[in-house]
Amino acid sequence: MSPGEMIRELRELKEWSQLDLARETGISQTNISAIENGRVEIGKQRAIVIAEALNVHPASIMFADYESAA
Repeated sequence: MSPGEMIRELRELKEWSQLDLARETGISQTNISAIENGRVEIGKQRAIVIAEALNVHPASIMFADYESAA
């Protein structure tokens, strides 16, 4: 799962639209859409802002595709 896909999943779990997330983060809806669809890299600062709005740790977004070797 990509960071954008994780953001979409978390956003939908809160029953938020992209516009709702945009309002909470100050990131435009257009950029939220681009992030969710993998058209732009999220970057550390945006990951932190989005994670705070979604009430999750930024690592859960940045490393959404991490799989433990254990």
